[in-house]
Amino acid sequence: MAHTFGVLFTSALMLGGVLAGFPTATASAAPATTVQWSACPEDATVECGSLRLPVDYGNPAEGTFDLAVARRKATDPVKRIGVLLINPGGPGGSGVDYALRTNLFSPDIYARFDVVGWDPRGVSRSRPVMCSTELLDHPASIFPVNQAEFDALGAYNRTLLDDCRRRTGPLAEHVDTASTAQDMDRIRRALGEQQINYFAASYGTLMGQQYAERYGDRIRTMVLDSNMDHSLGIWDYAGTESAAVEATFTEWVRWCGRTPSCALHGRDVIQLWHDVLAKADRGEVTDPDHPGVRLRAQDMINTVSYSLYRPVEYASLATYVRRLEEQPKSDSLRPGTSAGPEENSVYQAAVCSDWNFPIRTFAEYQALEARERALAPLMRGGTVGHTDITACVGVHDPVNNPQHPLKIRKAPQILMLDALYDPSTPYAWTVNAHQQSKDTTTLLTYDGWGHSSYDRSGSPCVRAAVDNYLTTGKAPAPDSHCAAVDPPGAAAVQPKRGAAPLHAR
Repeated sequence: MAHTFGVLFTSALMLGGVLAGFPTATASAAPATTVQWSACPEDATVECGSLRLPVDYGNPAEGTFDLAVARRKATDPVKRIGVLLINPGGPGGSGVDYALRTNLFSPDIYARFDVVGWDPRGVSRSRPVMCSTELLDHPASIFPVNQAEFDALGAYNRTLLDDCRRRTGPLAEHVDTASTAQDMDRIRRALGEQQINYFAASYGTLMGQQYAERYGDRIRTMVLDSNMDHSLGIWDYAGTESAAVEATFTEWVRWCGRTPSCALHGRDVIQLWHDVLAKADRGEVTDPDHPGVRLRAQDMINTVSYSLYRPVEYASLATYVRRLEEQPKSDSLRPGTSAGPEENSVYQAAVCSDWNFPIRTFAEYQALEARERALAPLMRGGTVGHTDITACVGVHDPVNNPQHPLKIRKAPQILMLDALYDPSTPYAWTVNAHQQSKDTTTLLTYDGWGHSSYDRSGSPCVRAAVDNYLTTGKAPAPDSHCAAVDPPGAAAVQPKRGAAPLHAR
């Protein structure tokens, strides 16, 4: 991976000025109540604009910022139902980029809804949180082995957070999801809509959950795919994450065993994986696509974990692991290099505003890591939950939006869905979120694999259920299931090695 703290969806940035056609707000500007639309630079069939909003809803004196919004208008105005707000997750995913996609939904959804995406506060075109690339590319170890390394991790986290705040300004302290939920309602008002429809995956589900808690009567339909569970404390968060990635990795091994075209078919894949990790521990593994660049065991675990998000990558993942095994030993290895002075990275500021993850001592850290490794020995505990938690080690600021049980009132039936084997947002999270809100939510289970079932599972059943719910408002029967669709045997997509850090959902 390029570095520990990065962002999943990256847009071209122009620092200190105009961002892809969106003006940068001044601190003294008044909030705006409407969006002035114009053609998006990337696609003239989509409208782009911005909405000027308060940095801090509780303290207007903090100033304003411009929230970037994009709208793909309904292709059949006669059949138009309303607006469909969308968010891809993250923290750090660009909703504008999401709206620019043409293949996320079926043609019928595009015909009936104005699909509206926005870059959440601190992301991409919406006053991005800017941080030193030098810091981002040279992090402290998130797997400290002694007190000195644990102290170095805390010092690094504080330095990074301070650097991001200095470069960004007050908005860096107000990128929590509770503030984003209020931004969402400002978008609704600016569009002149009484109610919204909403579709989100991964971290975007937390935005939807908190919008439903606060503005439940302003929802027509809401689809939350691969849910966060904001009620979890540190131990349950870490444990469920580790168990989920281990189970999904094991499912990939089983898939390879039953799929003759898998590059590792007929091999003892688990033993092979142990051997490759051991080679990496000895410093003997290089990146297959960048000879001479050393890969650590954790780098390989990151790549494998991210590839497990998409079942379409299972075959190419097997080829990647085989290439790691077949490499000759190299005596001249080098690390990667830094790319520039600043980078957009809202991740740490957002996570540490939304979650209270107290690890105060090295002994507490050791106990947590031991639990993760016990639950996920093949994946050495996993990295997604571990990265979230260790991002906040040493950060002692009050948490703006701490965990609490989900309480939704005055909302229509909300559709929650997830795959049984989701390596990023565990199925247990969606089940638990549903149990906390079972009077206002319906659970749809995809009996397969991957992260973001609507977009990545390849299941016609899932897509039909979601599309029918969005268009009719009728949720599936309680506790409905969609059968698993086996991943393809051919290598359809190459693993995104180094393209996305694991924390980004």
